[in-house]
Amino acid sequence: MVRNPYNPSSVTKYVLSPDVVDLFAFCTKNPAPTLPYMDALMPYGQYWFVTITPYGKDIEPNVPDKEIVMEDFKKLSRIVGVDSMGWRYDPIFISNEYSVKRHINDFEEMAKTLCGYTHTCVISFIDIYKKVERNFPEVRAVPQTERIMLGKELIRIGEKYGMTIRPCAEGDELERYGADCSGCMTVNTYETALHTGLNVPKRKNNQRNGQCACLLGTDIGAYDTCGHLCKYCYANSNIALVKENMKNHNPNSPFLLGGPLPGDQIHEAKQESWLNKQLLLTI
Repeated sequence: MVRNPYNPSSVTKYVLSPDVVDLFAFCTKNPAPTLPYMDALMPYGQYWFVTITPYGKDIEPNVPDKEIVMEDFKKLSRIVGVDSMGWRYDPIFISNEYSVKRHINDFEEMAKTLCGYTHTCVISFIDIYKKVERNFPEVRAVPQTERIMLGKELIRIGEKYGMTIRPCAEGDELERYGADCSGCMTVNTYETALHTGLNVPKRKNNQRNGQCACLLGTDIGAYDTCGHLCKYCYANSNIALVKENMKNHNPNSPFLLGGPLPGDQIHEAKQESWLNKQLLLTI
C-alpha cells in the first residue's frame, strides 16, 4: 500500500508477486539489514545501487563506515551476481576537506576494493535543491572546470578497475572522455541484470530537466523516512519528521508508515510482467 506523497488519501495497492514483479531496484547506503533475508528475494530479479562515498560522520552521521559497506557490497554481489550490482559515488561536492585530490585518491582506493564485484559506477555532482540548501547551506555547486577535471580522472580509474562510469542526470559533457551517458537505470541495465529481454511498453521515460534517461517503475518508498540523515539529502525535509515517521513504521502493516486511515481511496495497480523469456548473450 503506497500513499501518493502529494495526495496522501490516494493509496495504490500493489501485488508483490514474481508473476507481475520482474525486478526490484534497490538504492541504499547500507545493504546489511537485508542480507539475512536474501532467500525471500531470490524469486525476483534484482538490481542494487549501493552508495559509497568518502564522506565522514560530519556529512553522513548515521551511515556505517565505508570499509564495512564495501565488504557488504561484496557479499551481496556474490549472492545476486555482478550484473545486478552498481556502485554509486555521489553526490560529489568540493570543499576544503573533500578536495578534488582527495576525491581522486579515495575513489581509487574504493574502486580497487570493489574491482570484480561490479562493472558500473554512477557519479553525479551535487544539485542544490531547496531541501539541500536548507540542510546543508554551506555547500556549493561544482564548477564545470572541476567537474571535467574530476570526471576525467574517475573515468580513467574506472577503466583501470573494469568499471564503466555513468553520469547521472549530468548531460553528455563527460561522454567525450569515455563516460557512458546513456543513463544509469535503463532498460539495458535491467535486461543485463535479468539476463533476458523486456517487452517495455512504449511510454515516456522519466525526465528530470530533460537529462534523465532512466526507465523508472513504481516507487514504493516515502520521503522523510531515512535515518542516515546525510546533509546533502533531498528526500528528507527535517530531522524531527524523519524520527517521527520512523516510529510509525509497523513491519506487520502493508503501509511503510502506519496503517489505513479514514477517507483512504484505494486503487489497485495494473500490473503485468514484461519478461520476454529470451536469453541475452553478453560478452
